[in-house]
Amino acid sequence: MKSLAASGSNDRNTRVERLRASRAKDSEDKTKRALDAVDGLLRSGRRITVAQVARDAAVSTWFIYNQPQVHQAVQDGTAAQRERVRDKFPVPETRQVSSAGLRTDLALAREEIKDLKKERDRLRTRVRLSLGAELDEVDRNELIKRVQQLEQRNTALSQELSEARLRIASLEGQLSQTQDDLTAARVSLRRAMRAVPSP
Repeated sequence: MKSLAASGSNDRNTRVERLRASRAKDSEDKTKRALDAVDGLLRSGRRITVAQVARDAAVSTWFIYNQPQVHQAVQDGTAAQRERVRDKFPVPETRQVSSAGLRTDLALAREEIKDLKKERDRLRTRVRLSLGAELDEVDRNELIKRVQQLEQRNTALSQELSEARLRIASLEGQLSQTQDDLTAARVSLRRAMRAVPSP
């Protein structure tokens, strides 16, 4: 028995290790793709945003925010692009931001917000599906045992109900008999009182 238990434990440990290795490899692949996406955006001159990197690397924005190396690369890339723009188009100190520039920034911010909302909705759906899968994986034996307990309780309650109904019927019969006896006793008492001669 011990060897079987040990074998089962070893199999489980092996599966867990394989799963960990697979997750680590997947994380490495995603990290590499995200860093390559940042480099590609820098080289092409396209605007670097978390949403754009996520799209190009086929990863979630959540991954980028929660992977320090990738998040730092995105921030560094954004800063480098800003520097490049400043060097190429120096802005005098006194110049105010134009309304067209503000509108462009606003449009870009709205686009990024829209992307983030879509990503949020995708993540919510994934979490919902994941929770559903976890609930599906609840120990079926435990569920069967619970159902059996509920069925037994239901049977016991049904039996108690039947017995209670029988007791009620019996008590109602006794009450009816007692009322009949009481009525008969009253009639007899009246007769006896009538039979007693008045003084």
